[in-house]
Amino acid sequence: MPGPRRRLEVPIGAVTLLLGFERPLRISGLADPGRTGPARPPVSLVSVLSGLGTTPVVGEHDGRLAGIEVLLAPWSAFTLFGTALHELADRTLDPDALGVRPGPDRWRSVAELAAALGVLPSWRARFALLDDAFARWAEAGPPSSARTVRAWSELVRSGGTVPVGQLAEEVGWSVRQLEYRFREQIGIGPKAAGRVLRLQRARAMLAAGHGQAQTAAVCGYYDQAHLSGEFKAMTGCTPREFTAARRAVPVPRSGPPSADRLTGEPTSLVLAAGPGALFSKTGGRR
Repeated sequence: MPGPRRRLEVPIGAVTLLLGFERPLRISGLADPGRTGPARPPVSLVSVLSGLGTTPVVGEHDGRLAGIEVLLAPWSAFTLFGTALHELADRTLDPDALGVRPGPDRWRSVAELAAALGVLPSWRARFALLDDAFARWAEAGPPSSARTVRAWSELVRSGGTVPVGQLAEEVGWSVRQLEYRFREQIGIGPKAAGRVLRLQRARAMLAAGHGQAQTAAVCGYYDQAHLSGEFKAMTGCTPREFTAARRAVPVPRSGPPSADRLTGEPTSLVLAAGPGALFSKTGGRR
């Protein structure tokens, strides 16, 4: 990049692992007087693990960042890292803070794996090494429940609109069992996960040009005010502000083709450089 960049990252239905090669990324919670509870404390990390959550964060770097970002289905992250995912909910941390990987695996820490990836001569070689490491970790890790996977897949398919009681009934669990398994293997409860997935779908519809009233109806919100409130709570800005700010940022002529973490879905927003500005109404490089 030609200079430092700040980017708003909104909640998505995936666990994020960044295997950084050299320079750190600074991540902080969004300071919003209307938000209940304290914002996430800032951290500066080379490799980053972020669990599912319902609050946005701001990522900053000095204009140069190298690494591989991997988006994981939550239940697969449970197996790869061998930890209850509620420990990652609404948190950003060094993945090695979870402990060294068990067993004889050559890559027993994420830091070792990231360093090995960084010195390889090609992306093909890096992806091959990453596939091998993940296959080994998955084999050694605790298996996720097939019912959890089924429930998560149904929630994703419906865009987060399946009622919790119906979801529990479909997989043959009580609501309490479903909530326990989601906290363990997804990170947040099914109701909170539904909120994240509904808003993910709503952002995509708004970005495609659909109106707020239509988007609210299709995505399962009570009304437009409900959509607006959820949008503000999970992104820090209104639907109109988010959409307008994204349209104001042109596609770059060089560098990464998109600022978004999910292909074709609005997940990020380039922020104004000045302190205290939530979003940029002017153009800029992504």
